[in-house]
Amino acid sequence: MLTRMWALVTVMLGAQAVSPAAPADADVEATLRRQTQELLDAVTSGSAAVWDRYLDSAVSYTTEDGTVRSKREMVGDIRPLPQTISGSIRIIEFTARVHGGVAVTTHVDDEHETFHGHPLHCQYRSTDTWLRTPAGWRLIGAQVLALRTDPPAVALTPAALDELAGTYTLSPELRYEIRRSGAVLVGQETGRKPDTLRAETRDVLFVPGRPRYRKVFRRDAGGQVVDFAERREAWDLVWVKAK
Repeated sequence: MLTRMWALVTVMLGAQAVSPAAPADADVEATLRRQTQELLDAVTSGSAAVWDRYLDSAVSYTTEDGTVRSKREMVGDIRPLPQTISGSIRIIEFTARVHGGVAVTTHVDDEHETFHGHPLHCQYRSTDTWLRTPAGWRLIGAQVLALRTDPPAVALTPAALDELAGTYTLSPELRYEIRRSGAVLVGQETGRKPDTLRAETRDVLFVPGRPRYRKVFRRDAGGQVVDFAERREAWDLVWVKAK
């Protein structure tokens, strides 16, 4: 009986010891969100000192173009914007997970820029790793992804749509059929649900919600469509139009 009572007391004391962790983690999240916003503000203000303060000397920072950069390179790139460029970057989503002296944050950053009088809008998702040090939290790792969106769609004439319609083959058992349904094209791969296709240009189609992919059509010397490349970034799968 006494053994059970001591076990119960131990569990209760343990729960009391653990319970303050939630507000402590919340404090960490607030701190890291503030520091992250300071880093983003420093990009547009050109304050390299902020990046020098918060980046660990051995940080590994992967930019949105896939380049891995050192602290020296990151700090060296922070400089005031030219007079013809202005903008701001604001955090619109932020979460933090604390693992002892390490915290991993994920955030979406909303950028609005004016480039020589023209407005630009971009969003990025970043995953950062922070280390608790005697001087405070310092960034030891980061990876930034540019969030993709669908391109503007253009309207094609029924005749132009009909030129792209047909059956295309990747292999004997794999086909992609494109048919016109009124003012739009519908594409369907063997064994899959049909997709609505939109035109980016006369010979480039995309599926809304899949901004990584394009269907790039090629024509022969007479202007007849012969195939299309299913393009993901710079890699193509070529689907040949059936005769």
